This record gives sequence, structure tokens and C-alpha cells, in this order.
Amino acid sequence: MKTTSNSVSHQQVSRSGKSVSRRSLLQGAMSIGALSAFGSSVTRAQDSSASADKNLKKRSVILFQGDSITDDGRDKKILDANIVKALGRGYPVLAAGELLSDYPDHELKIYNRGISGHKVPDLASRWQKDTLDLKPDILSILIGVNDLWHKFAFGTNYQGTVADYENGYRELIQRTLKALPEVRIVICEPFTTRTSKDFAPLAEYAAVSKKLADEFKLTFVPFQAVIDEATKAAPAEFWLWDGVHPTTAGHALLLQAWRRAVEI
Repeated sequence: MKTTSNSVSHQQVSRSGKSVSRRSLLQGAMSIGALSAFGSSVTRAQDSSASADKNLKKRSVILFQGDSITDDGRDKKILDANIVKALGRGYPVLAAGELLSDYPDHELKIYNRGISGHKVPDLASRWQKDTLDLKPDILSILIGVNDLWHKFAFGTNYQGTVADYENGYRELIQRTLKALPEVRIVICEPFTTRTSKDFAPLAEYAAVSKKLADEFKLTFVPFQAVIDEATKAAPAEFWLWDGVHPTTAGHALLLQAWRRAVEI
């Protein structure tokens, strides 16, 4: 796997024959606007606190489930909450960092149990241990790309259909709500920027995820729409380095969309 680093040049402006760095200008603006900025930060903190009171109770357990997009290199030997290595390198660790720092008095426990390559049947086989036993208050699920991808790649010879995905996913949701009736389930839309005919059917899997969210009145995160909009500002590979797996910027984008939808 090869990643591409992005660099930003240090820009300068000329004034009276002297070069003034962007950093100098920014520092000056910060000094002039310090009082205003402080007032804005207080307002944001108050808004955040109000949101937390509504959607994030104290001592909440938050669990991220899914495939490699969620996994993203987490250390599977570490099972404790809030540990950086156990949360991987993607949107779950970004979410944990923001939520733990935004709500330090909430005693949150945040876990990542995504596993690379997994599909809905794989989730089902480990659901008790990796989900129900953790008793999450908020359960976020991102699954679907492998349910399609493994039908034509990696030599897996997987033959699951969209109907299999829907039925299996529905059973997982029903099983979860039966065991944990108070849990808040967040359904994340599977996504891609690949345009080949092989990946075209992913739209059907995405539609199923929305259908199930609506059916059970669950929170839905429209990741595909977010990615599509983002590609208007930067090339697809800036967000998803291979059309499936997010870059650093892509994971940050997912986190922003996730927090907007979940409202915490």
C-alpha cells in the first residue's frame, strides 16, 4: 500500500517592500480578535454541553463496528476502551479523541471492533462477544463494501447477494435491539469513489442500509453523499486513496459527517 503525502507551501505577501508571513498576519489577527474568539468558544462549549445532555449520557459506551475502514490497523490484542492503539488510525480514534476531550466529565468508554475484510455474516459470527457483551449505549456500524467486493476479488468465492446482505443486516439489528433495547444504533452508509461496473452495485447496498435505518428508526450517516460532495473540492484519491479506504483527510471527513448525524 502506498500513500501520498500532501504539502502546503509557506505563502508570503509583500507590504512596503517587506515580506510578511501568513503566520505573522494570523498572530496579529488573533491578538486583535482575542476577546471575540473567547466569547465564541464559550458559546460553542455551551452548545456542546447542551447536545451532550440530550444525546450523550454520562458513562456511555460507544462502539464502532465494521470492516477495514473501521479497523484501520487497530491492535486487536488490546481490548480496553480509550486506548490509542486499540482504536486504529481512522475515524474511530479521531472520534474518541474529540469526544473524550469535549466531554471529560462523562467517563466515556470508546471501543473499536472493526475487522478488515469482514462482511455481514462475519459480524454475525462474532456479534455476541464483540458487540452485545460490551453493552454499548451507542453502536455505530459501517459494513457492506466487502459484501460486494469479495464476490469478484481476493479469490474468496463469496456468493452473497444484496438480499443476503439485507436479511443478515436486519437480523443483526433485531438481535441487538432484543438484547439491548435501549441501545442507539447508527447505520453508516457504505461508499466508494470507484466507477467500474464491478462497484456500481454498491449503490444497492447503500440503499439497503438507508432502508434498514428508516425501517427501525435508526440514525443514518450518508457517507456516500458526503464523499461525493467532497470530490467537488479535491480529487477522489485525496479522500479515498484506493477508492474504498480513506486517507487521513477522508477519515476526518467521515468523523465530521458522523458527529453531525449522531449530534454529539
